[in-house]
Amino acid sequence: MTKLPLNEIFESIQGEGSFTGAPSIFVRLQGCPVGCAWCDTKHSWYLSEEHQTDFNSVIAKAGDGESWCHTTVGELVAHLLGYKARHIVISGGEPCMYDLVELTDALYDNGFTCQIETSGTFEVKVNERTHVTVSPKVAMKGGYEILDQALIRANEIKHPVAMSRHIEELDMLLARLSPEQLAAKKVYLQPISQQARATQLAIDTCIERNWWLSIQTHKYLAIQ
Repeated sequence: MTKLPLNEIFESIQGEGSFTGAPSIFVRLQGCPVGCAWCDTKHSWYLSEEHQTDFNSVIAKAGDGESWCHTTVGELVAHLLGYKARHIVISGGEPCMYDLVELTDALYDNGFTCQIETSGTFEVKVNERTHVTVSPKVAMKGGYEILDQALIRANEIKHPVAMSRHIEELDMLLARLSPEQLAAKKVYLQPISQQARATQLAIDTCIERNWWLSIQTHKYLAIQ
C-alpha cells in the first residue's frame, strides 16, 4: 500500500500559472532536498521523526508548520471528497520525489482534475491527464539538475525570475526541447517575491518573447 508524507491540505484559489483563479484544494507533501534560497515553504523540507504526527492532526492545523504524517491514497482521497473544489494542486516540498501514479489515478477516478507543481529535478510519475507545472530550480544548494523527462512532460514551464541571468538559464533549458515539444507548452515568467525590478523584467521579456506572465495573485490578495 502506497504511503505518502503529508504536510497540509487547504482549500483556496490557485494564484499562479494556467489555473489562476480556479478554486483548488492544495495538497502539500513533505520532503524536499532542492534547497531554494527564496523558498516560502521551508517547513515542508524535512522528514523529521520529531515532527511526525497523525492524519487528523495534520488536516486540523492552520498555517505553516513542520508537522507531517504518512497517509494512504484511500485516506487522502476520501478526505478530499469533502471539499467543494474539484481541482487538486499537489505541491511540496518536492512532490515528484514520490511515485504519484496511484494517487493521480484515484483523483481522476473520483471526478477531480489534477495539477502538480515540481522543480523538474525528479522524474514525473503521474496519471497522463495530470497537468504538470515545472518551475525549474537551477543551480540550487541541493545540487540537483533539471531532467529532460520533466521538461518534456511539462504542460507549462513557470520560471522564477529576479535578474537577467534567470532568463538566460531558461533559454538554456528550453534549447533542450525540440520545436514541436516547445510549441506544446506555455512558458511563464514569475517575478520572485513581487520585486518591482523583477516584475518589470518579466513583463518586458514576456512581451518580447510572446511568453506569459504569472503573478502570485494569492499574495496580493493576502490569502493562502
